Amino acid sequence: MNLSYWENKTWLSQVNYTIIGSGIVGLNCALQLKQQFPNAKILILERGMLPQGASTKNAGFACFGSLSEILDDLKTHSEDEVIELVQKRINGLNLLRQNLTDKALNYQQLGGYELFNTDNQVLYERCLSNKDAINNLLFPVLKESIFTLKVNNFGFKNIYKQLIFNPFEGQIDTGKMMEALLLKVQLAGIKILNNVLVEAFTEMNDAVDIKTSHFQFKSNKLLIATNGFAAQLINEDVKPARAQVLITKPIPNLKVKGTFHLDKGFYYFRNIDNRILLGGGRNLDFKGEETTEMTETALIQNHLEQVLQTTILPNIPFEIDYCWSGIMGVGNQKKPVVKQLSNHVYCGVRLGGMGVAIGSIIGKELAQLVD
Repeated sequence: MNLSYWENKTWLSQVNYTIIGSGIVGLNCALQLKQQFPNAKILILERGMLPQGASTKNAGFACFGSLSEILDDLKTHSEDEVIELVQKRINGLNLLRQNLTDKALNYQQLGGYELFNTDNQVLYERCLSNKDAINNLLFPVLKESIFTLKVNNFGFKNIYKQLIFNPFEGQIDTGKMMEALLLKVQLAGIKILNNVLVEAFTEMNDAVDIKTSHFQFKSNKLLIATNGFAAQLINEDVKPARAQVLITKPIPNLKVKGTFHLDKGFYYFRNIDNRILLGGGRNLDFKGEETTEMTETALIQNHLEQVLQTTILPNIPFEIDYCWSGIMGVGNQKKPVVKQLSNHVYCGVRLGGMGVAIGSIIGKELAQLVD
């Protein structure tokens, strides 16, 4: 595509910082760069019409890990690493709320619950027996015991009567979050170009040559914030993980309020606008869900509907209104990859399904790598 003189001059000449990805990380990175370098020309390139990965597609959980997830993390991380992970998630959530305000996020702290299927007694008893130890481990983070027990008063079926409750967990409106963040970036004078796929980049002595699906240009620095799509551009320990989601039509007199985790967090649901939003099922086909294809599968969608019928909304009629998928970035470790890759190229990827919690702080840390 031949660009005009005006297009080249206004958008693509003398670019100081180019960010790939207009999700939570990319937008926060841009805002931090603008603070550090007020006169810099910053350009964000986004492959989709809207942020393409998970930023506009996530379930809107303002969470930092269920009890079973934390116990699982302790199998592959040290206690200090787990404390650091939880602290970073809490700090990131605080930064998100501070930057955008609870009103803009429609933030509600209704608490989070973990449910246990009655056919998984081992997991249930493991979590109960380790609850106090995990509370003690994480006490320095919030100065309170995080996990307590509550009775199932929601009408859920085929689960143990006792639920594990976390009063610090909240929920947001994902669309409102991204709308507020995009507006803040635009008001800061930062340019965003959508439907532009970065195909390759070449580092030069004093700049990076960037080839896209529409044009080619140079930027002094390149910052990669594509999370689950990162493997298409860089060689780091991060692979895509698709998350499938569905949402019901409004349900009269819906009693379910809060955020809920089931089966070690592989299933998660919440209330929103008198509906139930349910996502998960990646554990049914781990290999098949290592994809960047934004589609749904009958295997997982049918199972999600079955979970609604048998566990979440037994004897309550419902209809599915929407279904969609988002792409997360995961790896062998939960710790994000925030690093300088070469003289002029940097990345902030592998958010491990915790983009809402840590996206703001990872974007800030990515920008702070740049001089």
